[in-house]
Amino acid sequence: MPSPRHLIRLQDLSDTELEEILDLSSRLDPRSGRPVLSGRSVGMLFFRGSLRTRASLESAVHRLGGHAINLTAMSDFWELEERDGVTMDGRSPEHVRDAAAVLSTYVDALAIRPSAKMQSWDVDRRDERISAWARYATVPVLNMESSLWHPMQALADLLTMRQRLGSLAGQELAITWVHSPEPASAAVVHSLLHAASRFGMRVRIAHPPGFDLDTGVVREAEEVAAASGGGIEFSSSMEEAVRGAGIVYARSWQSLESYGNPTLAASHRSRATDWRITSELLQLGNDVGLMHAMPVRRNVEVTDEVLESDASLLVKQAGNRLPAQMALLMHMLRAH
Repeated sequence: MPSPRHLIRLQDLSDTELEEILDLSSRLDPRSGRPVLSGRSVGMLFFRGSLRTRASLESAVHRLGGHAINLTAMSDFWELEERDGVTMDGRSPEHVRDAAAVLSTYVDALAIRPSAKMQSWDVDRRDERISAWARYATVPVLNMESSLWHPMQALADLLTMRQRLGSLAGQELAITWVHSPEPASAAVVHSLLHAASRFGMRVRIAHPPGFDLDTGVVREAEEVAAASGGGIEFSSSMEEAVRGAGIVYARSWQSLESYGNPTLAASHRSRATDWRITSELLQLGNDVGLMHAMPVRRNVEVTDEVLESDASLLVKQAGNRLPAQMALLMHMLRAH
């Protein structure tokens, strides 16, 4: 039996495949659906909370005529062991290799949102938890956001930017850190950076000192941008990043310098509480559209005035999760 195709990061799709998925996403009418997954099922395992990803993927499966099985850790199933060769006399009654093997006999694909250990970035960046599912499953594994990547969000982001800008090559994208008392992981930004670089966008990233992105991810994205004719620049000024941009993408992410140390992390964030998207800031852009993966803290990350303005693409962006994931499922399960 051939090994299944997995989607752990957007780079698992070739340029041709990515174009096909985006083109199909733009043609699909999610309201009418297409019963191409009739009789097929997708298992969805959540080791941490989700709103848009869970609802949009379950809806995508349903509108394609399939069935989604939702399972939530610690309420629907127990803690799983991921290390190989261990004596399992601790809290975990089951190994992920056994869970993955059995679930693969029930469903046609497995979508996983793993949790992070949140102690060491060097450990969490390895994405060992999602990798273990991909190693032992005999059906496609889809990443619903790991520590390092969020490919499903990136697909919807690409679709949204195409709808707003048309061709992405040469377009200017500003990615700016914003303050939040509970910042997210950098997975969304990592995937967005690679996606934009593949399409030749000019990306400017602004963040306060100490909030650098993963160096390995940035190095790889820079190589991709050089090959596509795009570019990546970094700045400590929101204004400098936003000036002239057609898209501003706001996102709060954790400091890797203080990763796993909540006290130090809070101290770092307290020095950058003025990093907020305002109408005055967006006026520096070029007919700018604002994107944000949500949830968004109103008047902390982005002002109400901006969120209620024509510049806000947040609802459209979130809505695009549905056709993008419908197209992805059709591609991964070869149900065109």
